[in-house]
Amino acid sequence: MDALAALGRMLGFSFAAGINLYATTAILGLAAHFHWVDLPPQYAVFDNPWLIAGALVLYIVEFIADKIPWVDSMWDAVHTVIRPLGGALIAVTAMGHTSRETEALIALAGGALAAGTHLTKAGTRAVANTSPEPFSNWILSFSEDGFVLGLAVLALKYPLAAAMVVIALVALMLLLAGWLVRKLRRGFQRTA
Repeated sequence: MDALAALGRMLGFSFAAGINLYATTAILGLAAHFHWVDLPPQYAVFDNPWLIAGALVLYIVEFIADKIPWVDSMWDAVHTVIRPLGGALIAVTAMGHTSRETEALIALAGGALAAGTHLTKAGTRAVANTSPEPFSNWILSFSEDGFVLGLAVLALKYPLAAAMVVIALVALMLLLAGWLVRKLRRGFQRTA
């Protein structure tokens, strides 16, 4: 059961890190520091006042940047490397002590998951920025923050449920990506 819980937390936190790495890190740090749930010992790495403070400060910066059209897209562009790396590090930490080969696979899985959610978020934001009103950015930003908080709490309390949510959302993301690719191919074939 411990391995399944670790996997559920790894999936939940890596997925959330692709949307908002700093909120995810702050939640992990606060949960470890205040013992909100009984976490395995490897989560002690997040119980560092400097890490928690840094994550909270960067979360506030991201919270503001996410509300401003086009600034959010520039912020996302900068984080195209940062969020997947953060997702990989969180994944390795969540799984605990394993062999080096397994750690590499876990890092790749966590990084890929975070990259997938990051690219989905960044693409959605780029489309929203074409709208002349600012409210779609605000709605997306508040929704993302709420989702990250909800998924993190779910991963902390009910890691298997978090894994199921992540698996369902990854399947949905793949279906939507396939639909978009088919739509683009048809559009290019008509213009050729």
